[in-house]
Amino acid sequence: MIRSSPELLAVSRRWYEILRTKTNTEELRDFLTTSDELRFIGTGEGEFWSGSAVRDGVGGFFAAIPAPVVFEELEAEAFENGETGWSSFVHRIQFVGFDEAVIYRTVVIFVLEGASWKIVNRHASVPTPNIELVGVEQLAIQQLIDAAREEGPELIQSEGLASVLFTDVEGSTALAEALGDQSWSSAIESHFQVLAEIIQKHRGQFVKSLGDGTLSIFPSAKEALAAAVDMQTAVTSVSEEPHLGLRIGIHTGDVVQSRGDFFGTVVNKASRITTAGVAGEILISDATRAMVGGRTSFCFSDTEPRQLKGLSGRHTLYRLEWKSTY
Repeated sequence: MIRSSPELLAVSRRWYEILRTKTNTEELRDFLTTSDELRFIGTGEGEFWSGSAVRDGVGGFFAAIPAPVVFEELEAEAFENGETGWSSFVHRIQFVGFDEAVIYRTVVIFVLEGASWKIVNRHASVPTPNIELVGVEQLAIQQLIDAAREEGPELIQSEGLASVLFTDVEGSTALAEALGDQSWSSAIESHFQVLAEIIQKHRGQFVKSLGDGTLSIFPSAKEALAAAVDMQTAVTSVSEEPHLGLRIGIHTGDVVQSRGDFFGTVVNKASRITTAGVAGEILISDATRAMVGGRTSFCFSDTEPRQLKGLSGRHTLYRLEWKSTY
């Protein structure tokens, strides 16, 4: 059965962190299978390699690439099915000495060897249009997607006003390294189950997990705030280790749904609000604050207007003082 894999997201992100920092690229060989079926597919002509040469040369391959001045994760997802799994990433990368960033799309396929996931196939590409490569536009897939958009609200529709809630575990990379992949995967899955129950209790929809974070949608700002308080309370009441530091961001506005996922500027801003916080915080937008009005049991404190990554201007945020709310 195919399912989302926070564990493979964590493993993949450790791989990319070495590429970003350029520290000890020789450690990359430890991510790779020892099988002769290992394949490494790059973006350059002739970059289709296999076997032990990949393991022996992967450190030097990446060490020769200039250091990045921009290394931004745009999209990330991972899945597993039994003893195999895969991750898909989109990064925006700009190297020292180059004026513009390039979008890199990478798929990594894993196999489970003993208790560890190992890479058996890595494939990277850059978005050079097909018209420049083969002289024709290959539109079959895009035409199907465009047709699906026109079929009606079952496939893509405006969901109207909703409150978007993101969670994120602060310091998760260090925790994952300390616990090991298997223990971290078990811990984060248990964490997701707790959050899912709280989301359901407050009439929300658990949309998806995002590595160590989650995205959920609520029909009202009040329900989203109540769920956020319950989430922080549940996390801090756990007695056994590891102790997770949860940060939460909420924004309210019109969202768009497509095949069970949600998109739009509202979702993007809610994500940025989350990353602006620290462990134990619930930050909300001014739009969400306005929705609950003055007649509420919730307590808020003002914060300094902030810049949010990727969004222009400065944004007014409020901190929900959850410890005294209930």
